[in-house]
Amino acid sequence: MTAVVTAESVTENDLPQGITVRRVAGHIGAEIGGVDLAAELDDTVIAAVRRELLRHKVIFFRDQNIGHAEQIAFARRFGELTHAHPHEDAPPAEFPEILTIDPVRYEQKYGKAFRDEYRKRQYTYYSGWHTDVTAAVNPPAASLLRAEVVPEFGGDTTWSNQVAAYAGLSEPLRAFVDGLRAEHRFLAGQEAGDESDELSRRIKANLLVSVHPVVRVHPETEEKALFVNPGFTHRIVDVSSVESRKLLDLLFEHLTQPEYTVRFRWQPGSVAFWDNRATTHLGPQDLGHLDVQRTLHRVTLIGDRPVGPDGFTSEIVAGQEFRATADVKTN
Repeated sequence: MTAVVTAESVTENDLPQGITVRRVAGHIGAEIGGVDLAAELDDTVIAAVRRELLRHKVIFFRDQNIGHAEQIAFARRFGELTHAHPHEDAPPAEFPEILTIDPVRYEQKYGKAFRDEYRKRQYTYYSGWHTDVTAAVNPPAASLLRAEVVPEFGGDTTWSNQVAAYAGLSEPLRAFVDGLRAEHRFLAGQEAGDESDELSRRIKANLLVSVHPVVRVHPETEEKALFVNPGFTHRIVDVSSVESRKLLDLLFEHLTQPEYTVRFRWQPGSVAFWDNRATTHLGPQDLGHLDVQRTLHRVTLIGDRPVGPDGFTSEIVAGQEFRATADVKTN
């Protein structure tokens, strides 16, 4: 396996020849030019990409002619990869690291009513904001998403910088949330179902529940970031249910404020690479009523257990760590 490269060999204002970095929003996001993800990249290039990822939280590449193998090979320069997903039992043949994101595939897997059922269960004001797989005790460190087929219009993805969101809280509130912990699980905040649908049954059979600090200290930058998200955070522990809901409502509304976000327009061959320890993101909200194809492929890097400002380290309530192999139960 290729050695993982750190960012330490690249100075603050130095970039390898031919590489460009263009910021695309005030708090988050940059587009990287001059990097061919299919090539055998020099260690200094990988170090520069890592540095820009840590700095900008999400980075974008355009016009990349790569497939599953090249996507996996590039991502492995930054760390070990997870299995496709804790609930994925049929990743592409020979590529167990790949999670294919395509509504048509989900309908084939979980039935025609999948989209309507998914929408019905969501809160109204955040409608899908999440940080990848925080139900696991060691959520992915980063995610790399590649667009294969996208519609001519719509289908954008939005990311929010949770370091900036934390800094945007008042000082007394920052001091308060520094000591809080929260339980994360799949389908958090959704209406309790009868478990008659395939997705609910699969989630129950492969239960993942963890307790994380509400604020995590980034293991590389030492920045503090909010580490709750509407998609997975179920409750604040050691407070009443009413207090938990009020606190989460406040934090969810705050961390999705437009000032902390960047919105990305996909094209075939576009690649987004984000730091899952410092961001939350929102998938497209404008395609559910349209008969269009949108197919993207994701890989994720194995992460560590989050640590809070008070030293609390995330704990497993149910399930196991998210690793390179998985034994997915189907019911």
